[in-house]
Amino acid sequence: MSSSTDPTTLLFRLEATIAARRAAGSATGPDASYVARLHAKGRGKMAQKVGEEATEVVIAALTGSPEALVGEAADLLFHLFVLMGDCGVSLAQVTAELERREGTSGIVEKASRSS
Repeated sequence: MSSSTDPTTLLFRLEATIAARRAAGSATGPDASYVARLHAKGRGKMAQKVGEEATEVVIAALTGSPEALVGEAADLLFHLFVLMGDCGVSLAQVTAELERREGTSGIVEKASRSS
């Protein structure tokens, strides 16, 4: 299945949808959406979900089909966006950091971080 939507636009739209659902859940309660339910359970639960989804990505990469990896990667991105939003970290901040690192060797970039 092909899509004409720019991936960046889609990711920013997902970020906005998650923020709206988090806000709606704050106003109406955890039954408003899955995002509201995660938010109500707290940051620890959100972080746990990111860890679970990351593990599922690894398993799909090693044992699953490409379709399985696509689905698990989408789940991971979704849950990462939920956690980022709760932490006040925006997609714009992450993309700015990626842009800053662009063209820099991963080995050099990692060595430049403070320990």
